[in-house]
Amino acid sequence: MNRIIIAFAILVTCGISAQNMDTYIYAIKGNDTLRLDVFTPKNIKKSDSLPVLLWMHGGGFSGSHRAYPDDNKLVKYAAEKQGYIGVSIDYRLLRKNTVTGFGCDCTKDDKVETFKQAAIDYLDAAKFLVENAKSLQIDTSKIIAGGSSAGAEGILNAVFMKDYFVLDKKAYNNVSFAGLFSCAGAVVDARYITKENAIPAVLYHGTEDRLVPFGNASHHYCNPKKDGYMVLDGSARIVEKLRDFETAYYFNIVKGAGHEIARIPFEELDQIFQFFESTMINNKVIQTKIIKTKA
Repeated sequence: MNRIIIAFAILVTCGISAQNMDTYIYAIKGNDTLRLDVFTPKNIKKSDSLPVLLWMHGGGFSGSHRAYPDDNKLVKYAAEKQGYIGVSIDYRLLRKNTVTGFGCDCTKDDKVETFKQAAIDYLDAAKFLVENAKSLQIDTSKIIAGGSSAGAEGILNAVFMKDYFVLDKKAYNNVSFAGLFSCAGAVVDARYITKENAIPAVLYHGTEDRLVPFGNASHHYCNPKKDGYMVLDGSARIVEKLRDFETAYYFNIVKGAGHEIARIPFEELDQIFQFFESTMINNKVIQTKIIKTKA
């Protein structure tokens, strides 16, 4: 399968900016052809092996795309300003054109399956990068898992709940993550965060997010009588686990804010990448909690 995927890679190089972009097919699943855009610093040397930001867009598992302007801007920034390989991926939008969507009318079983398949798609994208690390000039020991909203849920479940969602664990033996960057995300069960899988994390979340819970609460705050009632563990619960395991984190709390905190914090990207420089690359343990109030 991997040989087929590589053979059908689509290459689109843009040489007019400070980074180059290539597009590859990383998987074909049913009617879905899944692609990823790889942004490489224009001044990369043949001997370079660079850290990676592997980004998963939001959209409620029903909309948006890998080249959405904000997501595109982020991975370009990673390549142009930080000397990373920036990657933005497609994944299967399993709630697209469904009657129940992804809210309180969507059954818990459907939600769990959606989270599972999103995590698997993300792991498959990471696996593609690892298998092609030499040609893509990737340092596979320094992959940052990143995403916003639904994408943040996807990456958090891929990082922390692989043992729960994945049957064929051997397929991902060579896939590991060195850091994570989550904007308004949650994990299905924070008890799956262990000392072995805990990694330096940047997390942004609003305390009044009514879609993805800030702490331990129902997804979309659904009533227990609704089919879509499902309790998730948001950023606050994740940070509690990281604190207990003495793992680095940079936690940005916005009091009174809702799901708008899922937006990418472009104004703070320098600080975010400095955190990863200190923790992921220089192995420092830094635990920072920043509390703001919604304007």
